[in-house]
Amino acid sequence: MVLRAERPALLAPQLGQLAVLGVRHVEIAWGPGPAWIPDCRRLIEAFPDLHLGAASICTSAALAAALEAGFSYGVSPVLEAELLETAAMARFALVPGVMTPTEVNRARSLGCPIVKLFPAVSVGIGHWRRLRDPLGPPLPFCIAAGGLLPGDVIPWLEAGVDAVALGSSLVARGPEPLRQVLADLPQRP
Repeated sequence: MVLRAERPALLAPQLGQLAVLGVRHVEIAWGPGPAWIPDCRRLIEAFPDLHLGAASICTSAALAAALEAGFSYGVSPVLEAELLETAAMARFALVPGVMTPTEVNRARSLGCPIVKLFPAVSVGIGHWRRLRDPLGPPLPFCIAAGGLLPGDVIPWLEAGVDAVALGSSLVARGPEPLRQVLADLPQRP
């Protein structure tokens, strides 16, 4: 789940609702405002049972802010070797975004155990599976993200991705679609 808000503090009610539903991982999109770091620190403290990560990490400034805020991991829509190196030196798990076979292969050569297929809706449900034979095993653990809806979760998992990230538009739909998706999942790590 990825949440966006100009002021992350405003996400507290949504985080509470997600925690009650049993969501375990939530990403908060990075923003350049001065309140982002202190707001995120407070959210991390307020929701210790959620694994909160920083989303939209595209620059060294965003990575530095995520580290200062105290996030345990981050996710990027891009594959940037310098960001991955800086994150590794800080012992911070940074998941890069990939789309093309070249990007997937580059992520693999950089030692990325996890990648985010982004935007997944643009490449279609069979994209990851179609990469397996040409690229050869092992492919990184794949999180499909970008433009997916609750009804997409099970089909995408069945099509070969390892996980699916839903966006903040899900929260606007109320808790029932997410509750149903979570109930339909056979097993969640």
